[in-house]
This record gives sequence, structure tokens and C-alpha cells, in this order.
Amino acid sequence: MGLVTTTDMFKKAYDGGYAIGAFNVNNMEIVQGITEAAGELRAPLILQVSKGARQYANHTYLMKLVEAAIIENDLPIAMHLDHGDTFELCKSCIDGGFTSVMIDASSKPFEENIALTKQVVEYAHDKGVVVEAELGTLAGIEDEVQVSEEDSSYTRPEEVEEFVDRTGCDSLAIAIGTSHGAYKFKPGTKPQLRFDVLEEVEKKLPGFPIVLHGASSVPQEFVEKINKFGGNMPGAIGVPEDQLRKAASMAVCKINIDSDLRLAMTASIREHFTEHPDHFDPRQYLKPAREAIKAMVAHKIKDVLGCDGKA
Repeated sequence: MGLVTTTDMFKKAYDGGYAIGAFNVNNMEIVQGITEAAGELRAPLILQVSKGARQYANHTYLMKLVEAAIIENDLPIAMHLDHGDTFELCKSCIDGGFTSVMIDASSKPFEENIALTKQVVEYAHDKGVVVEAELGTLAGIEDEVQVSEEDSSYTRPEEVEEFVDRTGCDSLAIAIGTSHGAYKFKPGTKPQLRFDVLEEVEKKLPGFPIVLHGASSVPQEFVEKINKFGGNMPGAIGVPEDQLRKAASMAVCKINIDSDLRLAMTASIREHFTEHPDHFDPRQYLKPAREAIKAMVAHKIKDVLGCDGKA
């Protein structure tokens, strides 16, 4: 089985009331941990690469790692560009074998967003590649995506039908209260996703796949573990997993997960070096880190996304 697009994945997810996990990757251990968990649980999978991760790991290396993962696990896997910010970047990924790209022009005025998204869609569809677009802006930081809380905005349901019709995009990321990065919400606040916005979007776009970015839950246990072993991370409140599961039962077919993986891996490595300060072989600390990622992904697949057994 080779790389696939998300078209069939999303149709099944929408009809089945679950979501597909889109997990960010940038090295071998992360790819292995994610795909081993998905393989054992027979879950469809999206592996996504940000502009920064592609620069860090090299396009060719990433593609070969994913090819190896497909051989080892025999899963339907889509290769996705996360937060592409230019036509040229999207084109490079399409030409390089990605089966899905995101063009994120959400920070631009509505008409400019439409124009750039349509340009990417026309090129991608000609190559058999699907396109994710975005309306509304999430607060937080992820690689080069930086939006202040003051500049964030919820998606306007009255705009989504026109946007999808005019651009021809295949899925749409919306802003309903999630946030990029580990530091999502102020202490003492109780995060609450805007399900009213999601419901209105679903009415405007029946059967159309919706995407949630910034949906890591930031488990406090990992923050505490990092701090216990020499870190200095402030407490963080993530998106409640029960709310993510509810979103997955509605129109949300793709949920992005990145910060949870970083925290799980970093906490494991910090713990390992505290307990084994004499170790210097990367295999000694990266093996448990890979297992921490695998455990995190398995939890997300079974308890949040609901896509186990759907491959």
C-alpha cells in the first residue's frame, strides 16, 4: 500500500463519527512511535510536516521514513504539509510526493485568502493532491505560525460556504477555541470549544470535512515531569479531551496533534538523563522516548479520535 489522499479517510470518518489523527513528524523515532501505535490499532493515519520540520529533517529523508513506515505497518497513510504559507512551498511538496497540502492564508483578507487558496487547489488537483485551507485564526505559536490572543478570531460561519465554493478546497480548518503550542490558556480558565460555531459550519457545509488545529491536550503530568527533571515550564491547560471527542463525533474529520508528542518525548529524555547521567548512546534515551510517543498516540487514537480499527 502506498501513500493515499485523505478523501476516502474523511468520508468514512464523517459517516462514522470519528476523526483521523494528524501527527507532526520530524525525525525517525517520532515516525516510528506514531506508526507503530497506529499499526497495532489498525488506525488510518495522517503524518504531517511543517515548513520548519521539512527544513530541519530534509524532504527526501522524511519521504523515505514514511515509505518505510508504510512497508512495516501496511496502513493507509497520507503525507500532509502543515501550514504551508506560499504557493511555492505547496508546489514543492506536491511535486515531491506529498498527497495532501495545507495552504494557510488565514491571516490575509478574505479575498486574498480565496485567491491564494484557489491557486494552490488548481495546481494540486491537477496532480491528484488534496488541499486543506483555513478560515479564522488561532492564537499561539507553532514553528513560524505566531498569532497573539488579540489577533485571533473565530471562524465566521456565514463565510464558509462561499469560501469553499470559490476555492474548491477539500477540507477546511476552522477556529473554534483551540490554540497552537503548549501554553494555551490562562490559569483558572476553563477552556470551552465553540460548538455553536461548529454546528453552524456543519449546517452550511453538510458532509464537508472540518479540521481542528491546536488540539493537543497538554497533559499536566508531562509538564510536571519535565519540571521535576530540570525544566522550567509553567503550568498549562490543554483542550479537554472530552470536547475533542465530541468534535470528532460531529463534522471534524482531522485533529492535529503535535505539542503532546513533544512533551511526552522531552519528559522521557529528561527523566532518562536524571536517572542515567552516564549514558551517552542515543539509543539508550531515544528508545524510551519512542515508546512514550507510541503510548501517547495509542491513547489519542482510542480515547480521543475513535479511529482504532478503521484502517
